[in-house]
Amino acid sequence: MSPSALGNEPQHTTQPPTSPAPHRPRKMALAAWITLLVLLTAELMNMLDQSVVLTALPAIQESTGSGPVAVQWLSTAYSLPVAVGLITGGRLGDIYGRRRILLIGTAVFTVASLLCGLATGPGMLIGARLLQGVGVAVMIPQVLATMHVTFEGQNRSKAFGLYGAVLAIANVLGPVLGGVLTQADLFGLSWRPIFLVNVPVGLAVLLLGRTFIPESTVRKADRLDVVGMLLSGLAIVLVLFPLTEGHARGWPLWCFVMLAAGTLVVGVFLRQQWHMQGNAPLVTLPLFRVRQFSGGMAADLLHGLLCGLFFMTWTLYLQRGLGLSPIYAALAFVLLSVGELGGATVAAKTAGRFARRLPQTGVLITTVAMAAYGLQIGSHQADLTLLTMTAPVVLIGFGLGMVSGPLTDLSLARVPHDDAGSASGLFNTAIHLGIALGTALTAVVFFAKTGGSPDGAVNRDAFVNVLWWVGALLALMWALMFSLPKHANRQDD
Repeated sequence: MSPSALGNEPQHTTQPPTSPAPHRPRKMALAAWITLLVLLTAELMNMLDQSVVLTALPAIQESTGSGPVAVQWLSTAYSLPVAVGLITGGRLGDIYGRRRILLIGTAVFTVASLLCGLATGPGMLIGARLLQGVGVAVMIPQVLATMHVTFEGQNRSKAFGLYGAVLAIANVLGPVLGGVLTQADLFGLSWRPIFLVNVPVGLAVLLLGRTFIPESTVRKADRLDVVGMLLSGLAIVLVLFPLTEGHARGWPLWCFVMLAAGTLVVGVFLRQQWHMQGNAPLVTLPLFRVRQFSGGMAADLLHGLLCGLFFMTWTLYLQRGLGLSPIYAALAFVLLSVGELGGATVAAKTAGRFARRLPQTGVLITTVAMAAYGLQIGSHQADLTLLTMTAPVVLIGFGLGMVSGPLTDLSLARVPHDDAGSASGLFNTAIHLGIALGTALTAVVFFAKTGGSPDGAVNRDAFVNVLWWVGALLALMWALMFSLPKHANRQDD
């Protein structure tokens, strides 16, 4: 497909670009919209499958005879390979072609989804979820990298604005979709459609992606840093595994030993990467000298951390603290989703004109709305209804919706195209690691106060404590965003 078909000059493809065209805003051509739709659909499948399983867990447990440990691993088997493989997946795209690797990852994910839907026992289902995670780890880094090298100017800001909208919607749509599809019991399949729906969607991504996504690669990336790949994977497993399992097992000694070992391996990995610079490293360390990338990545880590902390505890507060039924709790997530869609739409329409002021404004709106929500909880206690909480919940979503797209766009703006895959893998790893850390933090700031008690007053008090932590994380995010460009026309500000 020619560059003109996309309505953008090529950033870095297998063919050298011709003389640059004059810089002026241009509308995206139809082919560019299709390309963006395919990329965002791939990202949507990943985000939905992280959470769609949550509301289907009781049905899965009943039909497959899964025990508590097996149920926990239905989520862990998906998230671990994703976190471990994202950096390597990004580098594979740099070397072998981002479109090719995206399509391979999509094919693996689609086959794994089919196996999930056909699973007859917990062992097969956990294995299929593991394979899904491998497919996602290969597929997802190519989404940001391809967007980074394909779109320019206002088209780029619009693309990343829509990317933020997809993240915002998927975060809360997953549990709702899982509950609806399971309860609908389509064709008597119970929970299985939550996985089977990925099959036609995955096939559409494969067919349209092969036709419309332009191929891009790095000319000098001639091999994969296998030692770096193994060290990074080992470090992430040593950190994430105890954080995932620690609370359920009462934080035994081996959890802290693994965390210490993980920290040591991170140091070894960084030293190995330093010596590999200039020799096809897995991670291009000079990226972190770019203030807007390192600061934006740190802000993205905190974004994932507060999402992991807030969404899990909010679900428990709604059902235990207020006594809402699962369907009414799902409606609260829908309200948040509506707000996020509104904020993401504003971000997309502004097309990067406000630079860092846009995500910082989103953080401030979220902080004020969180404070108002906390005051509501304290004054209404058990009498708080879905209707009365609508305003602060929608505003929380609106503020968060203004963050994801612009933060990603501005953080990656100065990344060289040869390093797009590595940067994309690092950026994705940051938010996944943040979510894992946020989930682990719930043990300290929520479960330590409730002790697993279903008592409404105890859960309400614990959730108010969570809001204080979320407020602190939002303040740190806001401060880190000063590393992003101040002016839209000065990406190196």
